[in-house]
Amino acid sequence: MGDVAVIVPTLRRPESLERALCSLFEQTGVGDRVDAVVVVDNDPAASAAPVIEALRTLSPWPLTYVHAPRPGVATARNAGLAATRAPLIAFLDDDEVARPRWLSALLQAQEETAADAVFGPIEGRAPDAQPWLKPYLERFFGRVGPERSGLVTNPYGCGNSLMVRATALPGCTPFDVAADHMGGEDDALFAAMRGRGAKFGWAADAWVEEFAPPHRATLRYALARAFAYGQGPSQTAAAERNWPAVARWMMIGAAQAGVWGLVSLAMTVSLNARRAQAYDKAARGAGKVFWMKGFEPHFYGSRELARLDRAAAAS
Repeated sequence: MGDVAVIVPTLRRPESLERALCSLFEQTGVGDRVDAVVVVDNDPAASAAPVIEALRTLSPWPLTYVHAPRPGVATARNAGLAATRAPLIAFLDDDEVARPRWLSALLQAQEETAADAVFGPIEGRAPDAQPWLKPYLERFFGRVGPERSGLVTNPYGCGNSLMVRATALPGCTPFDVAADHMGGEDDALFAAMRGRGAKFGWAADAWVEEFAPPHRATLRYALARAFAYGQGPSQTAAAERNWPAVARWMMIGAAQAGVWGLVSLAMTVSLNARRAQAYDKAARGAGKVFWMKGFEPHFYGSRELARLDRAAAAS
């Protein structure tokens, strides 16, 4: 029996899911360390089941199907954890494609750093984006870090990560289901880990590609996500009831929104090709100011399911 399980949450993306799983089947350098690949189908209609059955004979490891009918990103991750007892947990999103040595690079970095959570780089892909937006969006959906593997000060996102279950994912439901529709469940997890003195690592060779689907390869979507990212520091401080920190982040955000808002205006008038980056910085600043309940954009769970239903009805 192996010591690592790969969890892939999915919500009605059959082609993307197949692409992600096929990239996992081609992993090299991991020997018999993989205990299982766990696919969590977060669609109430269980739409991923046929994909899993079609691919089951191609998998070099046990391919576990879990149906989590209540839509929500945290619920899906928790359901995947409940389906395996592996001491090491890797996460790959269903819009990501792992390069052949992705998992072995994560495992090696974890062994070398003894980190509780290890993260890898992401190359963003936005094939359907407008030409002027494409460079910005591919940076937005990407992830960069140090050139070499080692310990890092700050955590990254849950997609493309490896975690030590005992120290990083305690209990039965380590991901907060309050974040099911908004996202940010990993931010709360990492904040709690930091409070426990956890160590974070970087695996410079653990590359994945992330493909932005058409509805995400837009300026509107990216700026909503940027606003949500900006909310993170203020919301974390508020959850800790650290009100001086909340005030500090709000002042920083107001300054960012004001300065970059003016820069955005000037760049828009001149049709500067890099204006999207200025919009992004202004949105992140605004998020730090408007961090309160009611301002959170919803990207996952029932909101995403409703979007998919509308798209299906219109096609």
